[in-house]
Amino acid sequence: MQKYLFKNISVVNEGEIKVTDVLVEGDRIERIDNNISVKGSVIEIDGQDKYLFPGVIDDQVHFREPGLTHKGNIETESKAAVAGGVTSFMEMPNTIPNALSINLLEEKYAIASRNSSANYSFFMGVSNENAEEVLKINKRKEDICGIKIFMGSSTGNMLVDNFNTLEKLFSESEMLIATHCEDETIIRNNYHHIKAIKANLSAGDHPFIRDENACYESSLRAVKMAQKYNTRLHILHISTEKELILFGNMMPLKEKRITAEVCVHHLHFTADDYAEQGYKIKCNPAIKAPHNKAALWKALLDNRLDIIATDHAPHLLSEKEPPYESAHSGLPLVQHSLQMMLHHAKQGDISLERVAEKMSHAVADCFQIKDRGYIREGYYADLVMVDLNKPYTVSQENILYKCGWSPLNKFSFSATILNTWVNGNCVFGDGKIISDQKGKRLHFNRN
Repeated sequence: MQKYLFKNISVVNEGEIKVTDVLVEGDRIERIDNNISVKGSVIEIDGQDKYLFPGVIDDQVHFREPGLTHKGNIETESKAAVAGGVTSFMEMPNTIPNALSINLLEEKYAIASRNSSANYSFFMGVSNENAEEVLKINKRKEDICGIKIFMGSSTGNMLVDNFNTLEKLFSESEMLIATHCEDETIIRNNYHHIKAIKANLSAGDHPFIRDENACYESSLRAVKMAQKYNTRLHILHISTEKELILFGNMMPLKEKRITAEVCVHHLHFTADDYAEQGYKIKCNPAIKAPHNKAALWKALLDNRLDIIATDHAPHLLSEKEPPYESAHSGLPLVQHSLQMMLHHAKQGDISLERVAEKMSHAVADCFQIKDRGYIREGYYADLVMVDLNKPYTVSQENILYKCGWSPLNKFSFSATILNTWVNGNCVFGDGKIISDQKGKRLHFNRN
């Protein structure tokens, strides 16, 4: 059984930064204390001037397997994840075929058990026709992260706009329901209005087509339905100031029935960046005007927005080219999300303690993940060691995504991810994957 002893390392955990020792034995954190000594074989790590964070848990990624593996797959994208300090992920159902049955869902779990460097869970997908199948997972609350409903545009057969289907799921689901909220009718009307004025659309038109009203009306509909049935609702990738009035911050996260997520790209980019980035930052919901970014930061810090994620969605660069209608939406981010937030911490936008909270603690609490998301004795040793004073520049040579590019190419971060441990195994170090150990299926503390 491998042992690691971190000596005099700055542990960022549960609202404080404390210099201490951390002992890892096997897949668990054995002890957190000062002046720990160990008999027998142990790998001792000098933590002087280094920071230890709980592994990031990303509740929204698209790893593209099965069916879209020319863009990415569970093996490649999970390696990119751990290189960025993401030790656990929850993956979306809009693969090919869509994960609309328990059998198809379990096929994805089987792939991950063989190939994922990170811990994993998968959302059950919803169509207008599969409500009965979806509700079968009420009996699987301990080993499936939740249900995903696209209440707006999606791929394949996953746009859910049948009122009876939505009513049935919101009233009968015992599972967390995660929603993508954009109103399809508003989007379509905006598109035709702008298209009548401009024959050739550009990337900069995207936030006007998928505007704040499209987001707000759909999110409002989801919130009202959840309030009607006391559904456990989690709205993904909030992108507008207008939506923020739908969320409260007057109770602890663990007591909330309606929670919300913000993604790193909506905290980092604004519509001003389309001029340089073009379709590289086209995504759904769209990156919008700068006042939205400012409002999102404020809501994140006052706890109206509960967690930070990526919505990692790789495409080939050839798929991100004009015209507007064929340029795919989504961007690869999972390798650099923690560094992005550490960059914003350096800028004074957020503290290191809140980074750990919003990317690890709160995700574990929101989804009731068992024994993860914190640096605690007895918890799984999902850990990230960071040098906050070692610069790191994104380049083609160090991008691990299968698609081979990043909207952050040539961006210089002030911090470097030194090592990542998943279940006590050091899987990343010296800028490369150093272990073929696989992650574990996430489990959930749900009654």
